[in-house]
Amino acid sequence: MIEQIHAVLDHIEHTWPQLRILVLGDVMLDRYIRGEVARISPEAPVPVVRATHQSEQPGGAANVAMNLTRLGAQVTLIGFTGGDENEHSLSALLGREGIQSDFIADPDYPTITKLRILGGSQQMLRLDSERLGQRPADHAARLLEAIERHINHCHAVILSDYAKGVLTPQTCQPVIQAARRRGIPVLVDPKSSDFSRYRGATTICPNLGELSAATSHSPLDLSAMLKSGQRLVAELDLNFLTATLSEKGIALVTRDNVQIDPAKARQVFDVSGAGDTVISVIALSLTSGLDPNTSIQLANLAAGIVVGKVGTVPIERFELLSALSPSINLHAAEKVVTRSELQARVAAWRASGERVAFTNGCFDLLHVGHITVLEQSRLTADRLIVAINSDDSVRRLKGPSRPIVGERERARVLSALGCVDAVAIFDEDTPLELILAARPDVLIKGGDYSVETVVGAAEIATWGGQVRIIPTVEGHSTTRLIERGAGRG
Repeated sequence: MIEQIHAVLDHIEHTWPQLRILVLGDVMLDRYIRGEVARISPEAPVPVVRATHQSEQPGGAANVAMNLTRLGAQVTLIGFTGGDENEHSLSALLGREGIQSDFIADPDYPTITKLRILGGSQQMLRLDSERLGQRPADHAARLLEAIERHINHCHAVILSDYAKGVLTPQTCQPVIQAARRRGIPVLVDPKSSDFSRYRGATTICPNLGELSAATSHSPLDLSAMLKSGQRLVAELDLNFLTATLSEKGIALVTRDNVQIDPAKARQVFDVSGAGDTVISVIALSLTSGLDPNTSIQLANLAAGIVVGKVGTVPIERFELLSALSPSINLHAAEKVVTRSELQARVAAWRASGERVAFTNGCFDLLHVGHITVLEQSRLTADRLIVAINSDDSVRRLKGPSRPIVGERERARVLSALGCVDAVAIFDEDTPLELILAARPDVLIKGGDYSVETVVGAAEIATWGGQVRIIPTVEGHSTTRLIERGAGRG
């Protein structure tokens, strides 16, 4: 369970969109041909895939950039391409996501492309198109020139190494030192078994196999491997090491301690791209001020989401927010949201296929009549938003002696109810602006209203929603409670 849930939500919803992350690494274009397998070829003992769908997706370091931008951040991506048609396809995909790319093109080295053929959810074949080998000396100089153009405008640097020629020692060290001089964190997804080229980074994020190669210990001897990882932290002047341990989870390795956050149980379809998601979430978490432990927990949660997808598919911000729902429900105060936060929560719910209900009122002196209406409202949908009038709004509607209970206290009490998923305060006389922001599936009003007299009824009809009237419980009202307290009831 995420401990710093308030800080986490605040950063995801408000800080992450303000961050610019610089990604340097091996960019690729991932192509997919998907189809069904119904027979074996008569020409050779291989399955025949009847193609039904083709798609393209940024891969390698470009997938890191995709994860970052889908999580809300601004991204600049630097890498080698071939000045060819595949580069144009890749650039177009990135451009549609708002990712700024600064590629060093050389027609002698075509843009790296991976074609995956899938039968159902099973990968049948992968075909790589690339040229490896020593690049001309001026390529590294052009990379460093590109770094100089952008590093002063970024909040963190990610080195995404796929061993395709970008992140040589001659490139890594100047970039890491330039970032350290500016106080900018550097995170590395390694490929080389010699981590010395990444010396001075904030953290290196190897998977189980990569850490095994770097420490010369078998993955079966996890204790020895992690102990060697501690020595690497000291030898390479890292802040810490972040090791993804497959089904065991993610380890946070410092000079003095090893802490493992267990993997979140999920059905695994495809682990490709999970490391890109992990390093993206850690980069945004650290850069926004979250501590390493919380950053690892959040990255672990995100990894559990992407391994449930087929292919290299980036995480979406709404998916991460949705996965945080159990933590939100355990902290009632996190249900009290601003208008923009409400829209983010609704987007996450709706993306998960959940229906959203909306009701409103003053809810001054909460009583059994209120509770009944709220519980019945919750039965109409998967999520319930409760909008409450601010103190000023209540005074305009009910006079200077009201409310009895202030808006913050009213919101906090409502948020503690299990049937309530979000509480928002509005200062207008009606909740119409909140209704338009949330666009609920069901608009609910308790009392003797008709559908035509409910605020927002006409608007909700335009997006296919419905209005429900729930009768109030006779004999229970705030006015009666006040009169009873004054000895008049």
